[in-house]
Amino acid sequence: MPQAFDEATERFAGKTALFFHGRAIGYRELRESVDRLAGAFARLGLKKGDRLALYLLNSPQFVIAYFAALKCGCVVTPISPVYTSHEVRFQLENSGARAVVCQDILLENIRRSGAKLDHVVVTSISEYLPSLKRFFDKMFNGSGRLDPGQVGNVHRFQALLAQGDGPPEVSIDPATDLAALPYTGGTTGNPKGVMLTHRNLISATVISRSIFPFEEDGKEVIMAFLPFFHIFGQVVLMLNGLLRGHSIVLFTTPDTEGILDAVEKYRVSLFYGVPTFYEYLKDHKDTDKVDWKRLKLILSGADTLHESTVKGWTNRTGSAICEGYGLSETCATSHLNPYKRMKTGSFGVPATNVLAAVIDTETRAVVPPGEIGELILAGPNVMQGYWNNPAETARAFIEIEGVRWFRTGDLVRMDEEGYFHFHDRCKDLIKFKGHSVFAKDIEDVLYAHPAVKAAGVIGVPDPAVGQRIKAIVVPQPEARGKLTEEDIAAHCRERLADYKVPHVIEFRGELPKTDVGKVSRRELRDEQTA
Repeated sequence: MPQAFDEATERFAGKTALFFHGRAIGYRELRESVDRLAGAFARLGLKKGDRLALYLLNSPQFVIAYFAALKCGCVVTPISPVYTSHEVRFQLENSGARAVVCQDILLENIRRSGAKLDHVVVTSISEYLPSLKRFFDKMFNGSGRLDPGQVGNVHRFQALLAQGDGPPEVSIDPATDLAALPYTGGTTGNPKGVMLTHRNLISATVISRSIFPFEEDGKEVIMAFLPFFHIFGQVVLMLNGLLRGHSIVLFTTPDTEGILDAVEKYRVSLFYGVPTFYEYLKDHKDTDKVDWKRLKLILSGADTLHESTVKGWTNRTGSAICEGYGLSETCATSHLNPYKRMKTGSFGVPATNVLAAVIDTETRAVVPPGEIGELILAGPNVMQGYWNNPAETARAFIEIEGVRWFRTGDLVRMDEEGYFHFHDRCKDLIKFKGHSVFAKDIEDVLYAHPAVKAAGVIGVPDPAVGQRIKAIVVPQPEARGKLTEEDIAAHCRERLADYKVPHVIEFRGELPKTDVGKVSRRELRDEQTA
C-alpha cells in the first residue's frame, strides 16, 4: 500500500487530492504530510505490526494518519465516531492498539474508556479549514478544546507533523503482513476484527479498476460523505480514489444541502451512498439542484436497495442507481451490476477475480440457479480471518474441491443470467409453523405502501408457532396518526401469502440504525427480550 500511494502521489503531484470545506490539498502536500507523520510515529516507537487506531471523522487527518501508519508497517484499526466509550474500549483492547489518533471532540470517550494506550494524538477539524472558517470555529467552539487531560502520552497532530522528518525503512510482505483491522458491525455479539493484508487491499483496488472501466485516472471527482472508518468509504472511496489520482470532496457529516451544492460546485462525477440516503434524497426539496444524468456513476452499497427507492429515484432524477454488494471481509466489494446491463432487484454479478457460489445451509452442497442458499466467496480480496478468534475463523470458512470459501451468512439466489439476488441474513430468517419467511420480502412490501417511510421486520419467539412476525413501521410525516394497523395488514394480505402477513404491527417515530444507516434488526430483536 505505501508503494502504491507513493506512485500515485508522484504521478498526480500537481492535482488536488482533497477538497475540505473550501480548503484544497494537493497530492504533493498530502505526500509530504504523510511522510512527516510517518517519521513522527516512528520516533514515538511505533513499529511494524503495532496496531494504531483512528477515532476520527472524515477529514484530511484521517487520510494522512492512515497512510502514515502503513508507512511504519503499522496496522490501522478505524473506530466508528458514534461508538460509546464502552465500545471504544472493546476495540482498543481487543485489537491491542498501542496508539490512537483522536478527534478533539471525541477525546472524552477515550478518557472514559479507561483503555491503556502508549500514545494519544489529538487533532481538530479546524486545523484544515480555510483561515476564515478556522477563526469562526475557534470563536464558537473555543480554543481550549485540545487540552487533552491525563490519558497517557498525549501529542498534538500538528506538533508531530512539525517534528517528523521522513518515513522509516520498513520491509512489507504484501501476502502476509496486515494493513487494516476494521471491525464488523457486531450484529451478533461483540464486533470481530477483520484481518486484511496489503495484498487484500491492493486486490480490491484492482477489482475497482476492472468494474469501473469508465473511470479515467486523475480526472474524476468523488463525493465522500460516507464514513472512512467503514470499509465502503475506506476502500471504494478513499483508497480507490487516491490511488487513481481522483479528487475527493470530503464531508465530515452527511449535510444534505451542502452535499447537493458541492456536487455541482466541484462537478462531482462519482457519487456513492447507502439506500437510506437515496430514499431520503428522492423526496428532498433540493434534489433537483443537481443534474444527476451528468454523473458517470451513482452507486449504492452497504445494504439492500428497495425497488420502491429505485423507482422513486429514477422518476425524480432520470438517472439510475447501480447496486453492488460487499463486506468488510471482502474489502468492500464482491459483486456489482454491469454498468450498461443493470438489473433492478439484483446486486449484480461477481467482480473480476471473485468466485461466488450458493450452497445449501445444511448439506453445504452447491445449489443450482434459482434456488436460495448461503452465498460463499473466494478471491484475493477475502480476509485472512478474524483477529485472535480462531473459533469464529473456522466457522467462517469452508473448503470445497480445494478452494477456501468464505461463508457470508447471507441468503441469496443466482438467476439464469448469473445475477445474484439478496433474500436475507441467515439469522434474520423467520420460522413460522415450519414456513421459512424472509424479513426482507415483507419489508419490500411495506416500503411499497405510499404512507410508509421506513420499516423493520423481526421474528418474536412463540412456542406455539416457532416465531410470530412483527413489523415495526415508521409512517410518512403526513400519515402519522392516520395510518392504522389494519391499513398495513390489508396492504400485506393483498401482496403476501397468509403465513407471511405480520401478526403484530407497531408504529414508531424512528427505527434504530447501525452506524452506516442500516435498520438494526438486532436492536429490534434485543428489545423483545430486554
